[in-house]
Amino acid sequence: QVQLVESGGGLVQPGGSLRLSCAASGSIFSIYAMGWYRQAPGKQRELVAAITSGGSTNYADSVKGRFTISRDNAKNTVYLQMNSLKPEDTAVYYCNAAGVRKGPLEVRGADYWGQGTQVTVSS
Repeated sequence: QVQLVESGGGLVQPGGSLRLSCAASGSIFSIYAMGWYRQAPGKQRELVAAITSGGSTNYADSVKGRFTISRDNAKNTVYLQMNSLKPEDTAVYYCNAAGVRKGPLEVRGADYWGQGTQVTVSS
């Protein structure tokens, strides 16, 4: 089984910064992409940022220029540096690992989710 453990959420004032971390553990041969999604109350879960094993990144328009995603492939860990936080960034942030292969013969991997970490931006 594969587990994703998130950390780094909390309460921060507008304009502040937070850094989220997510470590994947278990039977892992490779992970195609890792990313962060968020879900605010009453809203659908949305992609915040994602990064492939090759380093290609994708960001939601609302966070471009403020958030930076990075990844340590050796540690199966993804980070999200969030700067210039706004109240509208308040949400539960979920880590996602996509295309997780447990061995070299596995053609398609599975997707896994973390348990979520709360980020609250408020004065």
